[in-house]
Amino acid sequence: MLRPNVNLTDEEHKQQIEASWYRCEQFGLEHATEPNFSTLPSGELNDLRDQHRSLLETTENEIIPYYENILSNSACMIVLADRQGHVLNTWGQKRFGRGQYHGLVEGNQWTEQGVGTNAIGTALISGRAIQVGRDEHFLRANRYMVGSASPIFDTGNELLGVLDISSDAYLPQDHTLGMVKLMSLSVENRLIFTAFQQDHFILSFNTNLTSLDSHWSGLLVLDDRGTIISANRRAEVVLARDLSLLNISQIFDCDMREIKNQPLHMPMKLRALGRYQFYVKALPPVTQVMKVPDYRTSGHYQAPAASLPSQEAPLPSQIPDNVIPLDELEHGDERVRRTVKQAHKIMEKDIPILIHGETGAGKEIFVRSLHYHSSRYKEMLVAVNCAAIPAELVESELFGYEKGAFTGAQTKGSIGLIRRAHKGTLFLDEIGEMPIAVQSRLLRVLQERVVTPLGSTEAYPVDVKLISATNRHLKEEVAEGRFRQDLYYRISGLNIELPALKLRQDKRELIAYVHERLRAEEPGPALTEAMLDLLEEHPWPGNMRQLVHVLKVGMAMADEDELEEWHLPDDFFDDLNNSADQDDAGVSHSDTSKEPIEETIARLLEEHQGNVSRTAKAAGVSRNTVYKYVRQNTDS
Repeated sequence: MLRPNVNLTDEEHKQQIEASWYRCEQFGLEHATEPNFSTLPSGELNDLRDQHRSLLETTENEIIPYYENILSNSACMIVLADRQGHVLNTWGQKRFGRGQYHGLVEGNQWTEQGVGTNAIGTALISGRAIQVGRDEHFLRANRYMVGSASPIFDTGNELLGVLDISSDAYLPQDHTLGMVKLMSLSVENRLIFTAFQQDHFILSFNTNLTSLDSHWSGLLVLDDRGTIISANRRAEVVLARDLSLLNISQIFDCDMREIKNQPLHMPMKLRALGRYQFYVKALPPVTQVMKVPDYRTSGHYQAPAASLPSQEAPLPSQIPDNVIPLDELEHGDERVRRTVKQAHKIMEKDIPILIHGETGAGKEIFVRSLHYHSSRYKEMLVAVNCAAIPAELVESELFGYEKGAFTGAQTKGSIGLIRRAHKGTLFLDEIGEMPIAVQSRLLRVLQERVVTPLGSTEAYPVDVKLISATNRHLKEEVAEGRFRQDLYYRISGLNIELPALKLRQDKRELIAYVHERLRAEEPGPALTEAMLDLLEEHPWPGNMRQLVHVLKVGMAMADEDELEEWHLPDDFFDDLNNSADQDDAGVSHSDTSKEPIEETIARLLEEHQGNVSRTAKAAGVSRNTVYKYVRQNTDS
């Protein structure tokens, strides 16, 4: 999660601006460069606005009316932009006092790469509220205005967009920055109420009774059993801990029964974490559903030995033998451990997952483990390799078809892969290979949650957990027109990256683990330390898939003898020799099996003089990963 908004000291602010100017220089910008707004065509802008309809309506109807006084009394604009810096809407002055064209118009993109240091782009890249003064803009063309911007996070604490107040007139700086922070918090809080108020309890808490209904209060969203399923950033800042899926009794000195029985609009005075006093107000769901009590859910009930207990999560005995347990997906790699934890939590939420990673990095293994450790484990996991299905058959395979829908169709028709995954998990591997025409139909399915088979007029509801994977840079595919932008934002809820085998910090332990799993399937020789040294040294361009192939060949050749070098396939040594030749030629090579990725990126950034693209390529990671490291360094 990006760092929440906090007040910056003068020194921290100066460091933020200096870091931004450094990035601008790396982008190749000069002070005299003209802004490049990469204006969206009207069609794409309309699609983007449709995608962010909830954000736009919340800002327009719930937030802007409270700030009409500053719009009517000041020469300023309020600007709403998405997480890529595209302006979605503006309120206030269309032109500033001198009539200068300011570029704050719908469809223009305000990123540091195109427009230099600016409030919108710098707030997005840092994840923090910031004010950029006239002379703090990197491009001279923007030095006639002052901008104050604050990021907006969605109910899953993912960056959603940014609110900005810009003007070429004097506005009190602290007042304006504080106002835009409050506006962003207001938007986030309204999004929480919109998403959860219908069916869940919402708790607001504050140290001051009179401020209990203010936007500065913490918000907790509870299910019927008191589990915290969402919270605003204020709650996490005030309580200073990860609140995800804790029970309310672990935070406040009360349980869910007391909250349910508390009279409406009557605040409680409770102690949090055994230390802090807060006033707490509980707002019950709008939809009150009468439920028949089930005393088996109290936590003390044990089912008879002959029957299976009623539960959402599977028992270890119910996980198939060919599924890797979650806690065995990593063996000492902190990044992978964090990725597993994040994805496991998101599996129970209505948020799609997008996995980035090289071919053969183990994406399908990862997804199988997630599925069988989720509440959907009893239903099907349907894995679709979008690159393996002929382009002309993708639609019929995914969406199904009625009998006789086209020449060559089965006489009984086909239900389609998406409907097969109903109540289960749909895994779209290599989604970047999906034909553009099919992307439009898939987008409609994801938006409307119904499938209409080819040749049919009947729509069938579908409930799937969507996980997609790609080895492409989908943002580049979007820019080139090969992938729909609206589909990209629909599938990219939680973005995670599975590192290549050569980049794993637990490379040696992982090789030993894979070998032991193969031995469990078919007896084979143990690995000597010398053989482990050799396997660890290998660059593994084919990733996990190549590792399994090499080990299987070696074990078969060795039979029951000790595994030796001559048992391994020739192409194993071709890769090893090529890697050694590159090292001898002086090609930048990082021993990332020993070196933490943060140190690798820091070293390579210095070697490549801050060039992000070359650093990412040398480290074998995406540019987003390098940018994330730069942001963390800037914030620390």
